[in-house]
Amino acid sequence: MIPGQNESWVSEFILIGFSSDPTTNSILFIVFLLIYLSSVLGNGLIIMLVCLDTQLHTPMYFFLCTLSLLDMSYVTTTVPQMLVHLLAHSQTISFAGCWLQMFVFGALGTSESILFVVMAYDRYVAICYPLRYTVILNWSLCIWLASGTCVCGFFSALLHTFFTMRLPYCGPNKVNHYFCEGPSVRSLACMDTHLIEMVDLVLSVFVVLTPISLIVASYIHITKAILKIKSTQGRCKAFSTCASHLTVVTFFYAPATYIYMRPNSSYSPERDKQISLFYNVFTALLNPVVYSLRNKDIKRAFLKVMGHVKVDS
Repeated sequence: MIPGQNESWVSEFILIGFSSDPTTNSILFIVFLLIYLSSVLGNGLIIMLVCLDTQLHTPMYFFLCTLSLLDMSYVTTTVPQMLVHLLAHSQTISFAGCWLQMFVFGALGTSESILFVVMAYDRYVAICYPLRYTVILNWSLCIWLASGTCVCGFFSALLHTFFTMRLPYCGPNKVNHYFCEGPSVRSLACMDTHLIEMVDLVLSVFVVLTPISLIVASYIHITKAILKIKSTQGRCKAFSTCASHLTVVTFFYAPATYIYMRPNSSYSPERDKQISLFYNVFTALLNPVVYSLRNKDIKRAFLKVMGHVKVDS
């Protein structure tokens, strides 16, 4: 920001992180490094399998591949810098760097939130209209849906970041977080942020509550369709195709709802740092684990690529 009116404007922020103890930071570095590498490896493996195995070239796995790509990018936005800060003496980030991180993190997070709705719609069509599945969810629509999630995500994040970083920051500049998250940075603004909080609340309704409502509506219809299936085996198979999606949705939305849908007056830096790990770090690790362990097609594709089985394409 440009200084003016004899005020001292912040040109950089200091990310406090989790601890100031070198031993604790060393342990955290190892833990988060392993989590990060596992997340990148797991999501990268799913992307590779979906691309290489023609039997996975379906709408469901196309969206799963998109989710893995978002997860890899999502976790890379924050964790590598956190790892550096855990070992480095300096924990500073420039104002522009903070702006960029907040924007990219918000864009990817919002895109993932909307993508979960698209994946719920995919399950709705597959279970409620199985004979028309490939007709309704044709490749043209799939590409439009995936592209639309990214466009909505980046537009929403641009508004959020613009209003947050346009606030005057004239000190202090210590952010009690491990990355530049909106509420944490906004708490340092040297002016009343009530109006910005209202704008953020409206955006949060769009990003969090609306997707949750659409997902719940989809699964109400899905449940009704499954209960009409006469065989127990058929009902179990239909439910199992939704279990993975419901698991990752719960782990993503539960902490995100708490962080972004509560008033700024209840802001708790230490608690928020811990909760943000769930929808930022652990979800990216959980998604490939859940989808690979519960999915026979992914297991088969992995064995095929590894050369342990031979399956005709």
